[in-house]
Amino acid sequence: MFYPPASWTLGGLISAVFPWSVASPIYIWIVLVLAGASMFVLARRFVEPRDALFAAVLYAVNPYHMVIVYWRSSFAELLASCLVPLLLLLVLKVADGEKRVVVPLGFVLAGAWLTNAPAAVMLHYSLALLIVYFAWRQRSGQILLIGAGAVVLGACIAAFYLVPAIYEQKWVEIANAVSAGSRPSDSFLFIHTADPDHDAFNRIVSWLAVFEIAVIACGAFLAKAWRESRREVWDALAGWAAACSLLMFSASSLLWEFLPKLQFMQFPWRWLLCLSMIVTIFVTVGLRRWWMRGTICVLALGVIVAGWTRAQAPWWDNVADLREIQDNMATGAGYEGTDEYTPLGADPANIDKDARKVTVAGPAHAAIVVTRWDVESKEFTVQSSAADQVALRLFRYPAWRVTVNGQVVETATRTDTGQMLVPVGAGTNRVRIHFVSTWDRVAGGWISVAAIVFLMIWLLRRRNLRGSALQTD
Repeated sequence: MFYPPASWTLGGLISAVFPWSVASPIYIWIVLVLAGASMFVLARRFVEPRDALFAAVLYAVNPYHMVIVYWRSSFAELLASCLVPLLLLLVLKVADGEKRVVVPLGFVLAGAWLTNAPAAVMLHYSLALLIVYFAWRQRSGQILLIGAGAVVLGACIAAFYLVPAIYEQKWVEIANAVSAGSRPSDSFLFIHTADPDHDAFNRIVSWLAVFEIAVIACGAFLAKAWRESRREVWDALAGWAAACSLLMFSASSLLWEFLPKLQFMQFPWRWLLCLSMIVTIFVTVGLRRWWMRGTICVLALGVIVAGWTRAQAPWWDNVADLREIQDNMATGAGYEGTDEYTPLGADPANIDKDARKVTVAGPAHAAIVVTRWDVESKEFTVQSSAADQVALRLFRYPAWRVTVNGQVVETATRTDTGQMLVPVGAGTNRVRIHFVSTWDRVAGGWISVAAIVFLMIWLLRRRNLRGSALQTD
């Protein structure tokens, strides 16, 4: 599967400068500030600066964000939370009749794909719900066209990721992404499974979801004056909240099964990412008295503390677990990967953790010297007594290009593990292995470049036309 290099992400840039023990909290604080800033910009459409600042702080440190940080460490999903207020803000601009929203909305959707794929699925379904609602309410086909244009633009900008991610699914066991434990049916609110740790965490998010649903109902009821002045927005938020809430309960199981790609969100409680923003808005506009807001904040903190003490403490891994991970990385043993990215037919459990990088697979005798073993490039020499195969501590993905003494060779797969087998002849064999760009990566990259170039040309032409119009006036 294709993912943007870690250095392209905010966390990657920070960790490149600081050690991870320092980079992690820096990253978290930066993302929370960005989330609060995006919420502030949205809230200013509805309330005064002081109330908008409250909304920004509440959204930044809302209970679900605390769950992400302290229980899940899903920092990509945390970063995606910055995009949820921007999505709503731009949709409201579309509903107000602004036509120049396609580009920024497209960038928000592209950012979602490049940040966290499950969150991107969530944001696209949210966009569809909001766009269809406003188009129906205003009887406007133009709103539908703007929404569709933004989706296409976002997909084109992120094509360097999306095209390989879609095409290369056939290389791996992608169905394991929704296997037992990761299926939506295993993570509906208050569901019970055979895994006690899973159920303990599920109880935390379940009670958190119930709390947020109750707060939304209370805030929406108290926002009567705001409802009268902004009926369309109130209805859109209420409908969005209802949809998010329904999708977290088992009654929506058919929707998870039949709606395209929805099941790859894996965990229905992920809708709390959107629900938390809606909570923030209704608390801000509905609970105008500060003592009421303070009470909600205290209750939210109580839910987190109760989950911490009664269900499951944060940081599931203890010191010994973390030390084992560190030792495995230092010794080269590696760490346990996810089953859905394992090549077809491979079984990592059968691989000897102490196996060398290169070993002879057959009866021949050989002297092996590894001169390079990087992430995307590996080189070694094999002095073999006879023609044979060497087994690599490497899975056989189609993007690996292997040459032996300068000639491209066809590799094979060890049936019991999925390891790559490279044919070698008698004598000296210089083997080079490189991870190359397959056609899907090249095509995706050019689509992204074409989309950016098109946008630049369009923006320059529009700027020139505007300048010409001003000179004419």
